[in-house]
Amino acid sequence: MRKLLVALSFVTLFWSCGSDKNKAGEKRIAKGPVSYGGVLKMNEVEDFKNLFPLSIIEQQSLSIASQVYQGLVKFSQADLTVLPSLAESWAVNENSTVFTFKIRKGVKFHNDPCFDGEEGRELTAKDVKYCFDKICESNSMNQGFFLFKDRVKGANEYFQSTKNKKPLPNGVEGIKVVDDYTIQIDLLKPYSGFLSLLGMQYAWIYPKEAYDKYGMEMRTKCVGTGPFIVKEVKEGEAVILSRNEEYWDIDEHGNQLPYLDAVKITFIKEKKAELLEFRKGNLDFVYQLPLEMIDEVVGELEDAKAGGNPSFQMQVMPSMAVQFLGFQTQLEPFKNKLVRQAFNYAVDRDAIVNFTLKGDGTPAKYGFVPPFSKEYDCTKIKGFTFDPDKARKLMAEAGYPGGKGLGVIELTLNAGGTRNTQIAEVIQKQLKDNIGVDIKLNILPFAQHIENMENGKAPFFRVTWIADYPDPENFINQFSSEHVPQNPADKTFLNFMRYKNPELDALLAKAREEMDTKKRNEVLVKCDQIVIDDAVVLPLYYEENTRLLSINVRGFDQNAMEIRDLTRVYFEQKKDETKAGAVANENEEGQE
Repeated sequence: MRKLLVALSFVTLFWSCGSDKNKAGEKRIAKGPVSYGGVLKMNEVEDFKNLFPLSIIEQQSLSIASQVYQGLVKFSQADLTVLPSLAESWAVNENSTVFTFKIRKGVKFHNDPCFDGEEGRELTAKDVKYCFDKICESNSMNQGFFLFKDRVKGANEYFQSTKNKKPLPNGVEGIKVVDDYTIQIDLLKPYSGFLSLLGMQYAWIYPKEAYDKYGMEMRTKCVGTGPFIVKEVKEGEAVILSRNEEYWDIDEHGNQLPYLDAVKITFIKEKKAELLEFRKGNLDFVYQLPLEMIDEVVGELEDAKAGGNPSFQMQVMPSMAVQFLGFQTQLEPFKNKLVRQAFNYAVDRDAIVNFTLKGDGTPAKYGFVPPFSKEYDCTKIKGFTFDPDKARKLMAEAGYPGGKGLGVIELTLNAGGTRNTQIAEVIQKQLKDNIGVDIKLNILPFAQHIENMENGKAPFFRVTWIADYPDPENFINQFSSEHVPQNPADKTFLNFMRYKNPELDALLAKAREEMDTKKRNEVLVKCDQIVIDDAVVLPLYYEENTRLLSINVRGFDQNAMEIRDLTRVYFEQKKDETKAGAVANENEEGQE
């Protein structure tokens, strides 16, 4: 509790002088129904790991850094379609192997000491080339090579040259600067999902000057082009983002974006404490509810609506996310497929969703890919049912009747504000009751939990996979053998299960080249079935995104990937404030 008070007092002190004024000290008056000003207060129950684009692998870092960095394209907040961002337009040749992007003119990097005079310069195509070459560099900070590997012409060759400490002087052959505002990318073969890949964090743009000055310190030293600037970082307490006064985008009314003065992210670790702060008005946004309080919160909102005086907003949407338990398939006892299958049959997913989650999710009875797309028919996939008898038979067949000889299995996880722990405790009991397996819970800080999975040290672990881009391939891709290092001691950033299957690899390669969406999804369904049949993971449930918002927050749209674009978020003013703003607008127009 002391850490919570320190975090809140730090933020309050820092922003006590904040206002909705511009650099000249004049009050900003927005045209139209929106309004300027205010600090949006949010919370994460886990600490962020790394804010450098090439090192981001988890949601906390992504949610913060996405307000600071931008790529050539972005995903729509409404339906997750690909939209222009730093690129104002693009052209694709007939067979989808050449992509040409026109860079938006006048976009400036944030002011920062890395530049001469500390003033941010204009972004050009050379910056895009620099960052995209970095994606193909052998570097401990780079976890995004899979984006361009085997896809972009010359990507593999450049990666090998950097690995040999003799980087090719012209970088990646297939990434070409045509002129100051035009970049061209040549693919080795057609790939229908390439634009979506460029919407990922690994393709965000930053200046060479920042990397040269800060290096690994870019974990928190952020220099981008986005609507907000990292003002202050107090690890484990708070991150402060301030308005970028020179942001390039404007809204449909001619207002310069963003509307907010600042964003404050705290790190309260307990979901109950987080909800309490929301009820006190110290937070404007809560993502996911404490399991034991879901019914209470829903009932409170329904009663308030019936009385015509709700004090907060609730948003609920099916998510492009699956919560699962992973097996390290190169370690005992999970080298044995029969053991993995037995674990899957021994877990009652319905009970977990209905009683532990109180309906906040859908049992994962189909494949690994959540049912988010009408074009991807997950019902064709035969998933695992709850069948303790079958589970016991499989354990006996594997040589562990009644769990004998297996010893204690350690399940590693992060607490997730107690939600993950509560679910793990139920699974612990089910596996003991149904197949006689003793499970020990090893609850770690999130960064350490990720590190263990990357290093292959966790034989049995909890993960939530949230889509990086809205495509079933994004879920199947992590099972590709290409992500498994040859040296077992090396890290893997995607295939934590270290699963290898040539049949799946061949089908996945076929799906990537297939331009017909229907045929492509049919191939991906086959891949999904292979993952389930081999019991590479234990899918638990497909998530739902539940959010609480302060009653006056507007423009904070929800989507299935939980992408948070705060550029157009604003606080609705009271009627008297809105009227005063309208008068100010009329006076301003009259003076023109």
